[in-house]
Amino acid sequence: MTTDPNSSVAQARKELGARLRQIRKAAGLTGQVLADATGQHFTRISRIENGVQTPTERNIHDWCTACGAEEQIPDLIATSRSVESAYLEWAQQARAGMRRLGDLHSIATYRRTTTFRIHEPIVLPGIFQTEAYIRRMLAFWYTFLDSPDDADATVAMKAERTAAALNPTKRIVVVLGEQALRTRRGTPAEHADQLSHLRTLMRLPYVSVGVIPADAQRRAIATIGFWIFDDNAVALETPTAAIKVTRPQEVSRYAAMFEQLQAEAVYGRKARRMVDAVIAGM
Repeated sequence: MTTDPNSSVAQARKELGARLRQIRKAAGLTGQVLADATGQHFTRISRIENGVQTPTERNIHDWCTACGAEEQIPDLIATSRSVESAYLEWAQQARAGMRRLGDLHSIATYRRTTTFRIHEPIVLPGIFQTEAYIRRMLAFWYTFLDSPDDADATVAMKAERTAAALNPTKRIVVVLGEQALRTRRGTPAEHADQLSHLRTLMRLPYVSVGVIPADAQRRAIATIGFWIFDDNAVALETPTAAIKVTRPQEVSRYAAMFEQLQAEAVYGRKARRMVDAVIAGM
């Protein structure tokens, strides 16, 4: 599975262009005829069909109208919007403060989602984090992204979001890398408190936490964390951007990857013993 932040956007743009090409060909129109009918230059038609350029909503409307495919306009426009919103650059978004980052990591999305599938190889998921852990994480990002300090508002937002997720009516399935347990954010006492909090959450009946031991024989390759929200979308975060995946085929790929990661993890008493071992060694 690729983790190139641009790959999903580029592939989705190509697939959108291919759909528009099929509509044109089904209507029996050449690229030049379509260009004349829609008031565009022929090269723009070519760039859209080859996935080099994303069509505007007006482009899609005029294209489908000229080809007698008006019924496809709503779906194509929705697809175009998802292409453009798939990649959000952190530096630009952070200018308004950290609490506004993360399109899918919103309170509304957490309220709507019934099943969370989460893989985090080196950090603990936000919904498991203590306030001290959150503030340590934020301190780095404020400096790295040159963002205005809105820590109190961000902590409050994250607390509300966590309350929405940690609800007995939902299902939270998490696979952690052992490094997520061992990577310390803050003082040893703060980290011990964080792991004790994690251990408490692991006992909740609607929460499943698996841990992949560092020395486990690995097959799956997932180098960055990802969150699957029901079967609707996947969220990934790189150091510079948030990526939202909504294409059904790609979401299903992430679901398949998650199943492989689950198979490599240990659960229940074995997982809790790993947490205890880290606490004991601090």
